[in-house]
Amino acid sequence: MSLYDFARPLIFQLDAERAHGLAIEALKRGLVPRRDIPLDARLRTELVGLTFGNPLGLAAGFDKNAEVPDAILRLGFGFVEIGTVTPLPQEGNAKPRIFRIPEARAVINRLGFNNEGHAEVAERMERRARKAGIVGVNIGANKDSTDRIGDYVTGIHRFAELARYLTINISSPNTPGLRNLQKGSDLDDLLTHAVAARDGAAALTATDRKPLFLKVAPDLSLEEVEAISETAKRRKVDGLIVSNTTLSRHGIEGSRHENETGGLSGRPLFNRSTYVLAAFRRALGPDFPLIGVGGVENARTALAKIEAGADLVQLYSAMVYGGPDLPIRILNDMIRFLDETGLDTIRQLRDTKMEEILSRDPPIGWEAIRP
Repeated sequence: MSLYDFARPLIFQLDAERAHGLAIEALKRGLVPRRDIPLDARLRTELVGLTFGNPLGLAAGFDKNAEVPDAILRLGFGFVEIGTVTPLPQEGNAKPRIFRIPEARAVINRLGFNNEGHAEVAERMERRARKAGIVGVNIGANKDSTDRIGDYVTGIHRFAELARYLTINISSPNTPGLRNLQKGSDLDDLLTHAVAARDGAAALTATDRKPLFLKVAPDLSLEEVEAISETAKRRKVDGLIVSNTTLSRHGIEGSRHENETGGLSGRPLFNRSTYVLAAFRRALGPDFPLIGVGGVENARTALAKIEAGADLVQLYSAMVYGGPDLPIRILNDMIRFLDETGLDTIRQLRDTKMEEILSRDPPIGWEAIRP
């Protein structure tokens, strides 16, 4: 057992958002000990013109305001995504708004893009501009914005020089109407403007074009997966992140928090998000970059995402239950897996179970869920 396993019962006595704030403060103050990060060339992943030392990343939501990206990288992550950041600061939804479900190793949140806004976050990113490590920026729209596409364009211009990659987040269930941007002409319009903004920012600053990802929801029909894939390819975004939280409550039935509004993440999301990941891989083909998220909590689930079609994987909720040692444990177990299987690179595992996953009955709750 790790020290965190002993401390977790005490930590769980605190409100979840308060505990998260203390975790950020501990990372700021260097109270989390440095760890020896396992280095293995077989874990190195080349994607979208970037070299990732390993394929394990921390998803957006943990470090919303770019307060501790370098401390997070020192935990062993191959990359970290900060945000979601909106043009103007916003408080988000009323508290309490994060709910742990320990028996299911799950979390419900309805934060609502609470963050300090572009100006504050960009200032922090500017201070670390010359540091090593891959830090992406996840951008969103203000809740009361009258031009949400304009908000994304503004975010791209603001962070194009500062981020190693950019993510357009249109999949949070906690901003009313946001997921509608995943559909039809709205998605086409958004991606047209976003890609133009990214290309324009590169031309203005005489820098390389930054990779542009689109983060999608798991609550999609197979027809919607096909439609999003076609638009993403046509508009030439660089990759997809699959997926955000779900509105389903499968896996937490009977929990005292079952009826809380918000997005469900953690272990119950794994099957659903992995199925939709495999569906996107089949729809997009072998050359389109994908990052798999949802229910990753150990090496087995991380490797399963790669088998389903992911080039890289991200986690977040598992840190609530596994603590700061989790990334190192996952990497060590990945290396042991490579030793046992004799694979030359982790990429050789990619897509090996995509068809098998899609040949099964869809997970319970796969049917599209509407906000």
